[in-house]
Amino acid sequence: MATLHDAPPATAGPPRHVPAGAERTGRGLVRKVLAYIVLVVVAALVLVPFAWMLSSSLKRDNEVFTIPIEWIPREFRWSNFVEIWERIPLLTYLGNSAFLSTTITLLQLLTGSFAAYGFSKVRFPGRDALFLAYIATIAVPWQAYMVPQYIMMQRAELTNTYWSIILLQAFGAFGVFLMRQYYMSIPDELCEAARIDGLSEYGIYRRIMLPLSKPALASLALLTFVNTWNDYMGPFIYLTSNELWTVQLGLRSFIGQYDAEYAMMMTGAALSILPILAVFLFGQRYFIRGIATSGLKG
Repeated sequence: MATLHDAPPATAGPPRHVPAGAERTGRGLVRKVLAYIVLVVVAALVLVPFAWMLSSSLKRDNEVFTIPIEWIPREFRWSNFVEIWERIPLLTYLGNSAFLSTTITLLQLLTGSFAAYGFSKVRFPGRDALFLAYIATIAVPWQAYMVPQYIMMQRAELTNTYWSIILLQAFGAFGVFLMRQYYMSIPDELCEAARIDGLSEYGIYRRIMLPLSKPALASLALLTFVNTWNDYMGPFIYLTSNELWTVQLGLRSFIGQYDAEYAMMMTGAALSILPILAVFLFGQRYFIRGIATSGLKG
């Protein structure tokens, strides 16, 4: 009778070897999952103020700053979105903001792209030094030259007109920088061939550079439109007539001497972001492409 000791010893199989490629794939998957988790958390933190704004726009004034925060209103006051049109001329304010944002955006596209072409594709003495000096103005805070600008506009009798806002914001060093970075990615040989064929500098700019720079133009347009739409200090300083106010100034109508109607302010803010949201959704693809190819990516 065979005993336990008579059984043949168990032989261990050869050690299992994990391929290096599979190990790298596993690590890459873990990193990707962690990256997605971080992005989701950051996106949630960014969206929290917008969620609070939308929630507050559907509340009463005494319910906006309750502690703890009531994310879901006790009673949804959809009437706020109807009442605000009766309380202030919101349509006029939105139209004024749209006019200024569209006009300034078009002018910055023209001036920024044209200046960037000169700094990137036209050779002249002192070009790089002039470009660095111009870009250095980005580091100067607006508050440093705010008073001289106002004095200039006042002496030109342009205060309380749209011209004061348009002329001061029609040029931007950031737009020139953004467009130049994109133009630098376009081969110089393309411009040289066009010059040999007899095309002028204006023709090269209009027929070659502009069609090739649609992503960068879309990025600059979106950034300029959003910045102008959200601008508060510029219109606050130069526009005094109520019929010229932008939507940002119009929301001040709900701030009284002793109290403020925060629910109506949040309602107006929620309505004011709809044009920006529409513009971003329309140009999102070009915006991402423009940032990715203009040297501003991380």
